[in-house]
Amino acid sequence: MTVLTHAYSARIALVGDRSPHVRSHQRVPQVLDRLREREGLDLDVYWVATDEVDAMDAFDGIWVLPGSPYRSEAGAISAIQTARERGIPFLGTCGGFQHTMLEYARNVCGATGVQHAENTPDGDDLLIVPLACSLDGHEATVEVRPGTLAGRLLGAERSTERYHCSYGLDPARQSLLEERGLVFSAYDAEGAPRVAELPEHPFFLVTLFQPELSGDGTRPHPFIQAFAHAAAGQAGQHAAAGQAGQHPAAGDAGQHAAAGQAGQIVEAGRGAIPASR
Repeated sequence: MTVLTHAYSARIALVGDRSPHVRSHQRVPQVLDRLREREGLDLDVYWVATDEVDAMDAFDGIWVLPGSPYRSEAGAISAIQTARERGIPFLGTCGGFQHTMLEYARNVCGATGVQHAENTPDGDDLLIVPLACSLDGHEATVEVRPGTLAGRLLGAERSTERYHCSYGLDPARQSLLEERGLVFSAYDAEGAPRVAELPEHPFFLVTLFQPELSGDGTRPHPFIQAFAHAAAGQAGQHAAAGQAGQHPAAGDAGQHAAAGQAGQIVEAGRGAIPASR
């Protein structure tokens, strides 16, 4: 029998345009199922398409998944902004990393015109640019800065991670983001940033690699474990605040709870999708 380590269901939004052709989209439900079994976490998981992003503050955790170009760049960025501003545990992988750079540059650094080369290849203010060498389908070593969230979670100075991407942050623009508080906590062998985090946020971590593809999926990556636990902790705080009449999104949360049962993944507006699919 699984003993739940948290008393409340954590509502996690998977933001991305679900596709059978994106390997990450097939792996993530399996990884979350393993977390339910191994960690005793009560997780209610919802697919949210980028062009249907709305009321994201009803969630206890937000994960922006790979699969760009998204149907709505604005939707992905809105989800990231909500997580950052409302203190909602956040994980972004691959396209989630790239769009977090856009969100932070535009809304925190004031660089409102920065663009993504995959979305606007002829743009004149590109923040996200083609990688010198594509990492699509490759594994590579990252070196982790000690004392950071990434370093504490990995417990090692180096880690080999799996990628499926061809775009990354323009190194010449890195200082723009660092000057306003974004911390780059892991780099590749050439010194290009691969992980970023916000130290003052309850949990905010983004990776250019895809931790959901680590191993065979039976032992979730430490970043995903930590994100799920952070979301579960957030759910407990929301429940306590709700009992005191303080939950800021109680109506939305009730709708989400009614839409799905524990052990299912729900696609917003489309009904329940079994987690095993």
